[in-house]
Amino acid sequence: MSNFTRRQFVHTLSVTAGAAALGVSPLAWARSSRSLDEMAFMSATDLVGLVRSGEISSTELTRYFIGRIEKHDGAVNAVVVRDFDRAMEAARAADSSMAKGKVTGPLHGLPMTVKESFDIAGLATTWGIPALRNNIAQQDSALVQSLKQAGAVLMGKTNAPLNLADFQAYNDIYGTTSNPWNLEYVPGGSSGGSAAALAAGLTGLDSGSDVGGSIRNPASFCGVYGHKPTWGIVPQRGHGLPGWLGEMDIVVCGPLARSADDLQLALEVQARPNDLNAPA
Repeated sequence: MSNFTRRQFVHTLSVTAGAAALGVSPLAWARSSRSLDEMAFMSATDLVGLVRSGEISSTELTRYFIGRIEKHDGAVNAVVVRDFDRAMEAARAADSSMAKGKVTGPLHGLPMTVKESFDIAGLATTWGIPALRNNIAQQDSALVQSLKQAGAVLMGKTNAPLNLADFQAYNDIYGTTSNPWNLEYVPGGSSGGSAAALAAGLTGLDSGSDVGGSIRNPASFCGVYGHKPTWGIVPQRGHGLPGWLGEMDIVVCGPLARSADDLQLALEVQARPNDLNAPA
């Protein structure tokens, strides 16, 4: 067998295996020059571009990231609240919309996660506090609403420390999140699960919160991007303990990502007046 034929043979095997992992035909996957591993670490901007160009469907992309979480997150323990069934429903809805020529927004079809402290209707929001283990959100937080309206597919939520108050990501409900670069190290905090999930290629985008470094510190520890926005431009509703109604001083909500372009993309989606100020 010549070297050229041998390369062809190896390429054919990789195309077939990649297609099988995504649930698409080998011919369809062969049209793309991107490997599965490369796609796992692409920017959200590029992933959205793949979906909008038709190179891959949101259903295929979401199934792929869910597969990575199921395969690789055991040791990292970043995506601790999983909502895979509803994510697949949202992905199929995105594809149906695309088939009709309608793009739902700048995050159309993008599978992503958010920090555990953000409310997603039907899921627990605990802040790592054992007494809040059964605190089921009744509605989406303002930030999650903005992400969904922009077309994002929410796969679940990422780990944080007790009361969001540490430079690591451990609590008695969900356990310890490790740094994917070295499992003996912490990922930073308090948005440690967010940064770890991005660094491990488990999600396309994430959003966290910050007072004294809770976005910036884990982004640094995990080698990803994070932005602490100006206070007040991203509404906090749905990011608070039960009974908290107002916006907390100093606290901000903002994006974590794998590129600076993604931070701009995400912030443009998330920034808006809060519900009380919106009519003005």
